[in-house]
Amino acid sequence: MDLHLRALGDTQPTCFWLDQADRPPACAGLEDDDESDLVIVGGGFTGLWAALHAKEADPERDIVLIEADRIAQGASGRNGGFADPSLTHGLPNGLAHFPHEIETLHALDLENYREFFKTIAGYGIDARSEETGIIDVATAQYQLEDLREYESLLNRFGENARFLDAEAVRSELNSPTYMGGVFRPRGSILDPARLAWGLLAVVRGLGVRVYEQTPMRGISRRGGAIEVRTPGGNIRARKCLLATNAFKSPVRRMQRRTVPIWDYVLMTEPLGTGQLDALGWRNRQGLGDEANQFHYYRLTSDNRILWGGYDAIYHFGSRILVDHEQRTASFEGLAQRFFQTFPQLEGLRFSHRWGGPIASTTRFCMDVGTSHGGRVSWAAGYTGLGVVASRFGGRMALNLLDHPESPELKLKFVRDRPFPWPPEPLRSLVIQLTQSELARADRNQGRRGPWLRLLDRLGLGFNS
Repeated sequence: MDLHLRALGDTQPTCFWLDQADRPPACAGLEDDDESDLVIVGGGFTGLWAALHAKEADPERDIVLIEADRIAQGASGRNGGFADPSLTHGLPNGLAHFPHEIETLHALDLENYREFFKTIAGYGIDARSEETGIIDVATAQYQLEDLREYESLLNRFGENARFLDAEAVRSELNSPTYMGGVFRPRGSILDPARLAWGLLAVVRGLGVRVYEQTPMRGISRRGGAIEVRTPGGNIRARKCLLATNAFKSPVRRMQRRTVPIWDYVLMTEPLGTGQLDALGWRNRQGLGDEANQFHYYRLTSDNRILWGGYDAIYHFGSRILVDHEQRTASFEGLAQRFFQTFPQLEGLRFSHRWGGPIASTTRFCMDVGTSHGGRVSWAAGYTGLGVVASRFGGRMALNLLDHPESPELKLKFVRDRPFPWPPEPLRSLVIQLTQSELARADRNQGRRGPWLRLLDRLGLGFNS
């Protein structure tokens, strides 16, 4: 049997972050009608941050939060735990889409990042965070020029980035595939589920009523109120904030701006001292490679390696099914490329495997908006970099309801909506073609064909 298949032999088909003995018990589901000033739909980071912002602004505000499954069961608890400061999915993407606002947006990046960690420290949330910095690595010669340009852009904005040649990057983490890299000191890794559980404990302590296993079945306007329908009862509220992200929303304007893209992840067993020494990963940075089909990886607090990315799978009709969470081809591909990257770890086994949807927009960063006469708002579509950005997204969605004249809401980044995804079957055809062309570009020294160049000119894209 091949090395990578043996390593997958006894993996648990569940998310490592959620597979913890001290996971908090489930909150009760809604069993009767309820009323509130604000109802929040979705118990991931956006919903939890919005609840916290709302309570900090007005401790007397009556707030209900409902979650269709368990808190952190979606993308908030299944991600890689990279706390990246960017609100725009990186400076290059922000510059491409919002060139006249990029200085303001970068300042908001830094403010939001500082407040993110200030808040979790202030409330005593143990998210096991480590400010390690991030390394973007080149695994092909043609990527080095792009990394040089990236370093220059980062330092133009005061990021103190440092280019690493092959020897320097391999001294940080030893892989024969590395040809260079850029180190960004601002960036952290953390345990995303523990962050969500900590936020849950805080908002419940502040008086937010949280109902788990309470899916939204519909939403409508009833006179001066919004009514959210659930199997256990209806909730009438003055205002509603939708934090459903990749999951289907009853608001069509919200649906057309995001698509659910499936991402897959492996977690290794804990590394021994000899294995860690063979890697030389002393500074514990999070890493990502520069290909279109890229991997992201980091160490956990007990020295496991989380290894994810590469595949970005879309299912016709934006379907989200439990069966999609386990995809053998993706896990086998991840395992094979893991040992190509770290051949010195032969014999290491994977303990957990999982997959889940993230919400992607055509511009790779969040979408916010309103409906129902301004009584319903949302924030969604962080495209894989939502751990920190979701704090800002929750605040913007709340401001749309409470303070529509807020200065941030006047930004093109917030005000303008992403270009909508086309309806099916064109949506699937466009995504499949783009995936194929991205893979072709990776095989062709990064050269982008006519289709990708057209998308670039239109400011549209697709990635994992």
